[in-house]
Amino acid sequence: MFDLTAVISEGIIGGLKSVLNIAMIVFPLMIVMEIARDLNILDKIADFCKPLTKWMGVSKESAFPLAIGLVFGLAYGAGIIIQSAKEGNLDRRSLILISIFLVCCHAVIEDTLIFVAVGANGFFLLTIRLVTAFILTVLISKKLPDVDK
Repeated sequence: MFDLTAVISEGIIGGLKSVLNIAMIVFPLMIVMEIARDLNILDKIADFCKPLTKWMGVSKESAFPLAIGLVFGLAYGAGIIIQSAKEGNLDRRSLILISIFLVCCHAVIEDTLIFVAVGANGFFLLTIRLVTAFILTVLISKKLPDVDK
């Protein structure tokens, strides 16, 4: 037979270790994000994403929300996307396409580091996510008609 208290104890200790490993990744990333925002590094990341916008068939104004969603995730990226859409910087087609891309591939740094902390191959995970998101978005962009703002 098995000792139930030993199983529960091992589960709690294992869970706490996992939470600690994740916290050691997430907290520094949150600090780096705030510093990057203050130093306008996020704008440079957006400039890096501009060639992607051309291939994906979205407007150049989509680069900043795309970069934010890629680096920091859907929650923060969605806020930037909504703000850009309300300001009229994103047309509906671009809004749909960057949303599709980010559903497949968001928070590439944070998520990859978290999965690496629990034993995943980070390079493989990142490559599969980026390639899948890119191919899916390009295929849909070919079929999606141009729509007005």
